[in-house]
Amino acid sequence: MTAERSLEIIRESIERSQRTITKNSSVPMIWWGICVVIFALFIAYLWKNNGGPIWNWLWAVMWLVGYAGNWFIDKKKETIPTTFVGKAIGYVWSTFGVFCGGFGILLGLIGGKILPFDLIMPGMYVFGCITSIISLCFGMGTTITGLIIQNRIIQVCGIIAGLGGFFYALHFPDYRQLFVMACVAIIGLIIPGLIIHVQNKK
Repeated sequence: MTAERSLEIIRESIERSQRTITKNSSVPMIWWGICVVIFALFIAYLWKNNGGPIWNWLWAVMWLVGYAGNWFIDKKKETIPTTFVGKAIGYVWSTFGVFCGGFGILLGLIGGKILPFDLIMPGMYVFGCITSIISLCFGMGTTITGLIIQNRIIQVCGIIAGLGGFFYALHFPDYRQLFVMACVAIIGLIIPGLIIHVQNKK
């Protein structure tokens, strides 16, 4: 086998895995987007009417619900062998989860007076805008995923969701930022997921 033929086989394998991962990504994207939207609106309602930001702990429940649903979705997806493309996407979203989850837990401990504010972030306004930071990280994760699988729809939606959410959230205080988070999920997950799902049907 020549070197050219070997490179062609590798390229075809990568392209095949990209197409399969794109096909398999539509339902999980829609599912996670729906989870974020529902919990963001529910937490915003509770925050406004029943006790303030303490209800942000319900995001932990969302992750449990999301992963449980994702487990059922994975059982019905087309199976593909482990590839670099799949691993890379897994690493991107694992990093996103660790950074944003860790940051959220830290702020929750500070807000709950469990950790002293001055010890962690002396002289800083810690609640400047966590939604902006999470939106930006979310958009970066979505955009990188789109670049890896070479899907322009996901790339554009990730950029709009990330940058739009980052700057837009700066204009809203308290529970209103959760409405921005819901919009970020719609633009960054549900819309591209629906578009890919329709393309798959064709």
